[in-house]
Amino acid sequence: MSGLNHKNNMKKLIMANWKMQLSYQASLNLAKKFSQKIKSSKYEVVICPDYLALPAVAGILRKSRLVLGAQDSGLADRGAYTGEVSPTNLRFLGSKYVILGHSERRSNLEENSLIINKKIRAALVEKLTPVVCIGETILEKKSGQTKAVLTRQLRQVLKEVTIKKAQDLFIAYEPIWAISTNRSARPMSASEADVIQEFIGRQAAKILRKKVAVIYGGSADAHNATDFLKKKNIAGLLVGGASLKFDQFVSMCN
Repeated sequence: MSGLNHKNNMKKLIMANWKMQLSYQASLNLAKKFSQKIKSSKYEVVICPDYLALPAVAGILRKSRLVLGAQDSGLADRGAYTGEVSPTNLRFLGSKYVILGHSERRSNLEENSLIINKKIRAALVEKLTPVVCIGETILEKKSGQTKAVLTRQLRQVLKEVTIKKAQDLFIAYEPIWAISTNRSARPMSASEADVIQEFIGRQAAKILRKKVAVIYGGSADAHNATDFLKKKNIAGLLVGGASLKFDQFVSMCN
């Protein structure tokens, strides 16, 4: 993937996924602080607040180097989808990226690959860039099923998905056992992640007929970010808990 980055002058992504951790006012305050302190031109820094704060955060980020992202989007641009958020409206607000298929939505909301696939296709129609999450559980890892699970997930969520260029879609590898909200979480080593992500990139390219970039998500923080970001097959980071800590996240981005 490093060849992809250099050929297209693609910056590596650092995505802040705030989940449902902040109050409305805390979201605005943190967005303001980040917009003032993060001056990086090396990375594309993406802030993904919760939906209530998204319009206000969009206004705060508009004059900064930071980019707006969403944590999810709906199955279609319009329709009778109670509680969903239209990808058309997200794009109107200025969102460039949308996280789709996060493991917490799969486990907590029973979101399956069919739904994720529909969301990916709807996002692409509206020119949002999906960041599609895949990852294995600790039991799947221990039983040697990691590559089989990742391949199956890719085939399911990317079924009949077409993209015009590599930058239209990203894959986020988030080993479920390494996510910081899990009590026993530990980050995967950067070297191990690099190998797995090279495999994911090859499998995704077979399906999409395009080489797409793969970012890493799983307990990334200021202490290990550099190790991950210097690996050639790791095109960025999806950051959870550390993105809520001002000094840590600023350090990662700058």
